[in-house]
Amino acid sequence: MSWHIVIAGGGFGGFHAARTLEKTLAPQAARVTLVTDSNFMLYTPLLPGAAAGTLEPRHVVVPLREELRRTDLRLGTVTGADPATNTLLVRAPESDAVEELRYDQLVVALGSVSRTLPVPGLAEHAIGFKSLPEAIALRNRLLRTFEIAERMTDSAERAAWLTYVFVGAGYAGLEGLAELQDCAADVIELYPRCRTSGVRFILVEAQERVMPEIPAPLAEFSMRELRSRGIDIRTNTTLDAVTATTATLSGGEVIPTRTVVWTAGVRPQPVIARLGLPTDRGGRLQVDRTMRVSGTENVWAIGDAAAVPDPAQKLERPTPPTAQHAIRQGRLVARNVAATLGTGTVKPFRFKTKGVFVDMGRGRAVASTMGLRWRGAPAWWLARTYHLAMMPGTKRKLRLLVDWNVGLLFGRDASELGQLGHPEGLIGPDANHADPSTGPVEAVAGPDANGAGGSVRDGATVVPG
Repeated sequence: MSWHIVIAGGGFGGFHAARTLEKTLAPQAARVTLVTDSNFMLYTPLLPGAAAGTLEPRHVVVPLREELRRTDLRLGTVTGADPATNTLLVRAPESDAVEELRYDQLVVALGSVSRTLPVPGLAEHAIGFKSLPEAIALRNRLLRTFEIAERMTDSAERAAWLTYVFVGAGYAGLEGLAELQDCAADVIELYPRCRTSGVRFILVEAQERVMPEIPAPLAEFSMRELRSRGIDIRTNTTLDAVTATTATLSGGEVIPTRTVVWTAGVRPQPVIARLGLPTDRGGRLQVDRTMRVSGTENVWAIGDAAAVPDPAQKLERPTPPTAQHAIRQGRLVARNVAATLGTGTVKPFRFKTKGVFVDMGRGRAVASTMGLRWRGAPAWWLARTYHLAMMPGTKRKLRLLVDWNVGLLFGRDASELGQLGHPEGLIGPDANHADPSTGPVEAVAGPDANGAGGSVRDGATVVPG
């Protein structure tokens, strides 16, 4: 009998679960289907590098079809489930049709989304920093604000365009801000007026210190490093409101800015609540130490979607939403599923964090490994070595090495590619060919992807000044 194992989610947990199942179970013993909305796994710890231009965006993702040779990859969005009939509901990307996907064993690895708060104007005017499109949009925003500020003669208005507010000082917020500030410090040399005014980066954190997940001395070193670069760090501070031109902080301070980046935590995917499975107060699926969902025999959950008891917290709290935990949970849940089908023994999750790495650009980082604390250049080298070792696939590892070394030798690329992936529509044939009897034809083109209008005259693009 061939079993059908369905994995919902292609992030760290889902990818490593599928790869481990390929190694553990014979092809004739089980069929593995991975349902995901993208055909790649994003290596999220390298997202700041993609945003800052030190890494090619395609090099921080892992093509699933290259690494999973025996897994049936199915692009689609999970919309719900019916555990009573062992059915997962999947909407295909090319239509609104919902397919019922039957399974014998289900692994839920749907991950998380940015956790937002009811801050006025947040959804309309802030940008997140969790996905690859958001990272590229943030880089484009940085370069576009430089271009706009460079042509301004009013210093106060220019300063507003060159002010960047990051909200949330966890891993994503601190690393993202550090890399973007590093990028700004490099490219500002190309903008004489901006160089005269300078840039302003503000990090806002509601708690008493940055990165409460790491030892306090390392967090303090991080704060000193960032402040030495001129970054304004505000702890015990919250964001009260956002408009198109300002950010209001607790206490009433209004900061003129055109860029607010929201990195204040994550929450489980909303679809988790529609799976018909028990969840905890935080919206994560309730599981036991083997990652089996409570009250079920054939449904498992891992990663940010699951409240897996954390051995490091005496099983009193769920594991943190980190890539380290998702990878280990993916590998173990695959072996536990295989054990349920007759290969091996079901085991509890015992992994404890072995180290943390926080890359702050400029060859600086902080790290904690096996009780040893590192800072500065040695920590930076350790961080890059670790990510190189953890990146799946030899081709991806080589691409990372090439990108990092090219960046060291030739510096950063300052191209703003906001139109990438959003081409203008084709203009009719009459717009490009002059009628001999009437003379040249002038055609007006619509706004581009960034809202800048333009006109086309005899094949040349004229942008209004």
